[in-house]
Amino acid sequence: MIIDELCAKIAATGNPSVVGLDTAPEYLPDYEKIKGDARATAESVIEFNARIIDKIKSVVPAVKVQIAYYEACGLLGMTVFSETVRFARQSGMIVIADAKRGDIGATAKQYAAAFSSGDFDSDFVTVNAYFGTDGVKPFLGNPDKGIFALVKTSNPSGGEIQDLRLENGLAVYEQMAKLVRGWGADSVGESGYSNVGAVVGATYPDQARELRVLMPNTFFLIPGYGAQGGGADGAVAGFDANGRGGIVNSSRGIICAYKQDKYKGMSYADAAYAAAIDMREDLAGALARR
Repeated sequence: MIIDELCAKIAATGNPSVVGLDTAPEYLPDYEKIKGDARATAESVIEFNARIIDKIKSVVPAVKVQIAYYEACGLLGMTVFSETVRFARQSGMIVIADAKRGDIGATAKQYAAAFSSGDFDSDFVTVNAYFGTDGVKPFLGNPDKGIFALVKTSNPSGGEIQDLRLENGLAVYEQMAKLVRGWGADSVGESGYSNVGAVVGATYPDQARELRVLMPNTFFLIPGYGAQGGGADGAVAGFDANGRGGIVNSSRGIICAYKQDKYKGMSYADAAYAAAIDMREDLAGALARR
């Protein structure tokens, strides 16, 4: 099971974190020199991502590549996405394609194919599961591939829908949790976790604790740490009693660390490495306090 590989890499690095390669062109150190040159920008993003991957791969188990940053740059951008995913996997990292795909069954089947083979082949893909079972089913069944379904997202307005109460007394996100638990019941690996994971934001720690009870075999992808306002204590709120069961994302806090006073004078790759170590220690401290 791919979830067992992810859990093993987290154990080997001692680091339940994932670095988001959400690389906007303006994050590049040489952006002002190449601004307006699409090809030079694409080449610079590939180099930027590759150098960060090379630097962090010994201490970080996974990267999450947010496809929107690459789609926005057109065909060249999608080539950069493909090259980044390929390079990260060849470097031994687990790759989460953050695409939040979701649609009716026939279309979902094509989305699933896109991220399970070919140019965009990834280990996990994020899925908008609010289409229900027929929108999720095409992503299931391959032990070498996993998904993270949106359950309780980290953004401030997510509660406009997700917190609404249903006739059965459950909040919408709790009903989604029950569905996710069911979808993953047949793909629980030796780690005790399923290939069907859930996106649960660090910005809602109380709900994360509730969701851990509702989904004991569901692995959490946890956005919202750092730039979105979530702290380490909130990020690990949904971990299990053994300090397992989740991976916490940081994007700008790592890849743009070279812009922070704390890492002043370092190259962007060295700053990313230092920030990744600091994040690992921050999460470890939060886990020790639980």
